[in-house]
Amino acid sequence: MLNTSNHMAAKTAELSDSAVPWLETQAEVTSCRYQFARLKTLTLGIAAKSNRFLIYFTYYAHARTFSGEFISPVAMEQGKAFPVFYNPLNPHENRRSESESARSGLTGGTPLFALGIAGSLVISLLYLAMMHGCN
Repeated sequence: MLNTSNHMAAKTAELSDSAVPWLETQAEVTSCRYQFARLKTLTLGIAAKSNRFLIYFTYYAHARTFSGEFISPVAMEQGKAFPVFYNPLNPHENRRSESESARSGLTGGTPLFALGIAGSLVISLLYLAMMHGCN
């Protein structure tokens, strides 16, 4: 019996997300909170995507209730139903969660801090080139 369960676990691990079709179910909004613009310390500026709504939701899959969250540009009423896709091999993975938003590029932008470092490197190299040319 132990051999069979190890074999099934190995088979499940072999299957990738693209090989298994994700299933659709209905999710329900449990909470919607407004996110104010925040200062980002490391980038010396305001968050690129400020003033958004953080939507919390639950969905039912495989006789269990799962939850997730995502960021939306518009508010959603508590109790509103919407479709969500989930991975049948790992039902807590869904296509509306924050981690999926991050993978699809909804977060990010060029940080001001990185531009400052790149600019100072260029200026330093130009200064060194000019000083070397003077000798």
